[in-house]
Amino acid sequence: MSPALSTALSAPLSPAFSLVFSPEREDPGNPDYGTKDIPKVIGGATPRCLALGTALYQHAIRTMVPVSSTRAAEMTKLLENIHRAVNIGLVNEMKIVADRMGIDIHEVIRAAATKPFGFVPYTPGPGLGGHCIPIDPFYLTWKAKEYAINTRFIELAGEINHYMPQWVVGKVADALNEQAKSLKGSRVLVLGVSYKRNIDDCRESPALEIMELLRGKGARVDYSDPHVPRLPKLREYAFDLESVRLDADSLAAFDCVVLTTDHDGFDYELLARASALLVDTRGRFTRARNIVSA
Repeated sequence: MSPALSTALSAPLSPAFSLVFSPEREDPGNPDYGTKDIPKVIGGATPRCLALGTALYQHAIRTMVPVSSTRAAEMTKLLENIHRAVNIGLVNEMKIVADRMGIDIHEVIRAAATKPFGFVPYTPGPGLGGHCIPIDPFYLTWKAKEYAINTRFIELAGEINHYMPQWVVGKVADALNEQAKSLKGSRVLVLGVSYKRNIDDCRESPALEIMELLRGKGARVDYSDPHVPRLPKLREYAFDLESVRLDADSLAAFDCVVLTTDHDGFDYELLARASALLVDTRGRFTRARNIVSA
């Protein structure tokens, strides 16, 4: 035990309670970082609170990151999520620009990522999902108004990211139109309904909004996801659907297949070969006659 920790623990107890805040840091589906391996940010209402919280957590977490207060700890979590939301918003906007110019944004990102300094690669997609990044930044937007501050980066990124499902549906409609088909009445298969690859968490998944938008425009929508055998009833969506088994025959029955979550369990060679039309929102496929980037 460090001298500072020992001194803090020897201080008299508060007559009420001790309070610490330590924000969640998890990356579901990431095999390289378990809970014990992720440094733990922690802030206490008093030095003794911080010491007590540290003494508790250090039995399970290898690295503790103490900060000066519970407010600093919570702001750390917000900054981490806002950093991702803003950078994803930037790359999603760049995707739209590159698409209009006939440039493959994924090729550009791969090239930019070879720079050994000053660049962190983010990849575009069909929108934001999960419990944190689509929601948490707007807690700060709301709170900042008490201080007469408009969080313009956060709000602009949110606007761009929120638009992505509509962008994807527009690309699906355009791709079908090129084949002389209407979106209304077409059979569309959405691949992946969890918000990120290799997990089963559907909270705030953009795939569900895409399915709802497609259904609202008259498409007959199904999905396939090896991690979600049946869609649960969620806060905003209720689909009475089970995951479609993927093979050449089942894929041939759909007018369009939309890759929304790029699970490792999908057979991408089969998808490219057997899909009449495939709209790729994740950059998993090279361009081909039947493949459209979105």
